Amino acid sequence: MKPSASLDNNIVPTALHRHVRSNQGVVSLVCCLVVLGLGGPLASAQSADPPNVIVIMADDLGYGDVSCYGHAALETPHIDRLAAEGLRFTSGYCSASTCTPTRYSFLTGTYAFREDGTGIAPPNSPALIPAGTTTIASLMKSAGYHTAVIGKWHLGLGTKDAGPDWNGKLSPGPLEIGFDHCFLLPTTNDRVPQVYVQDHHVLNLDPADPLWVGQKKPSPDHPTGISHRDTLKMDWSHGHNSTIHNGISRIGFYTGGHAARFRDEDLSDRWVSESKQWIKDHQSEPFFLFFASHDLHVPRAVHERFQGTSGLGPRGDAIVELDWCVGELISTLKDLQLDQKTMVVFCSDNGPVLDDGYKDDAIEKLGDHDPNGPFTGGKYNVYEGGTRTPLITWWPGTIRPGVSDKIVCTVDLAASCAAMAGVALPDDACLDSFDVSDALLGADDAQGRQSLVQQDNGKGDNYGYRVGDWKLVRADSKKANNIHLRLVRDPIPQFQLFNLADDPGETNNVIDQHPDVAQRMKAELAELIAAGRSRP
Repeated sequence: MKPSASLDNNIVPTALHRHVRSNQGVVSLVCCLVVLGLGGPLASAQSADPPNVIVIMADDLGYGDVSCYGHAALETPHIDRLAAEGLRFTSGYCSASTCTPTRYSFLTGTYAFREDGTGIAPPNSPALIPAGTTTIASLMKSAGYHTAVIGKWHLGLGTKDAGPDWNGKLSPGPLEIGFDHCFLLPTTNDRVPQVYVQDHHVLNLDPADPLWVGQKKPSPDHPTGISHRDTLKMDWSHGHNSTIHNGISRIGFYTGGHAARFRDEDLSDRWVSESKQWIKDHQSEPFFLFFASHDLHVPRAVHERFQGTSGLGPRGDAIVELDWCVGELISTLKDLQLDQKTMVVFCSDNGPVLDDGYKDDAIEKLGDHDPNGPFTGGKYNVYEGGTRTPLITWWPGTIRPGVSDKIVCTVDLAASCAAMAGVALPDDACLDSFDVSDALLGADDAQGRQSLVQQDNGKGDNYGYRVGDWKLVRADSKKANNIHLRLVRDPIPQFQLFNLADDPGETNNVIDQHPDVAQRMKAELAELIAAGRSRP
């Protein structure tokens, strides 16, 4: 195979023929919208009766972790059925290789690297998305949809100066950016606290037992994963050794709130139950549900009925549990006769990681399983394995079953869902989100993306930039973590160039053979970052 025809003679098309805003004024980026396939809403994407929308976002799920993407040892029948009845993308991306920035960009339609403080959020993080920000939820709400997020949040709660008020009103949060309802794990489960947040309050919190969350040990005798390591049911490997709850030590400290604390093994069951009830309550009205699974993120403490079912240890068992969640949601839609009225998008927040802080045999029991499939890297880096993940769209009666090689990304769901709902994007919002709804729906003439910026965690570190079949890796840190699915920061060149058509595994750096391509892509990437937006 060779690079796409648009890149003949080693010339890379620049990002766009348009004017985009920057801090310095107007920056001109030259190319044509047809080349990128990022024009306005297309007729076939619009419907007189827009669908309900459910986005199911897995956590740390790799391209090779589900059987419909070519893995035979671990079966995922419900996800496979979704793919068999829907459209499976081979170039489906999340915008970052860590959870907080991907969730930020998915909701806001803007690359997270454009905003300081959008790296992996600590336990007491304030709300990272300011109240009143246009999001996919607020866009759908403006179209008359009921909106909810159920599952992992990890985007902070509370004001910027104070952070979350765990014993009072947790605001701003999801309800201030377009969601009507939320039922959340407020952070991520390897971080404290292990409580549910329902709308603006910690659920079942006893005022007589107030909740305290902090970064420093609250008392000299406070039990931790270091002082009480022999009591743990899941040992830690690095960093996850502060407060102990349910036999598992975490990142950060907390006390109190005992009546509000949940059992790790019950997370998925509770979120599925809450989601099914919410769907039933709103079945006669258009709805948008963001189901944010915690599977396969650490600690991988699945329900007892899934333990030992995969043969791959807790990580594999978490894939089985995730697959069950998908099956339950799809069965609910079918039972309520909503399946032909609902578009489901299945995706992941980033690629795979094995030992991510706990000794749970993820490496020892891996066997022949290849979590990132044919790609290099995973969580924490900008190689394809970090952001190229399973992505499936399902809407019986509308989406024809098949496989698509079109490039689509979670950052585009805001513009795409808004287009299907008939809502125009404000000029100053969703700055990197394009309407690729025709690609998501499998239209014959769909183009998808030809250009995509990827990031690892936070701002100003490492970037990936794909244009057609070319991929530029820019590593300002000159290091990359988890390249070989081991948490080791390996030295890498600041710039690498790969031809993904010939080398999807990014094993052959051809930057010396194609200096013109590299120089042009370096300039384009720098321009896209400086411009502050990529949408016209």
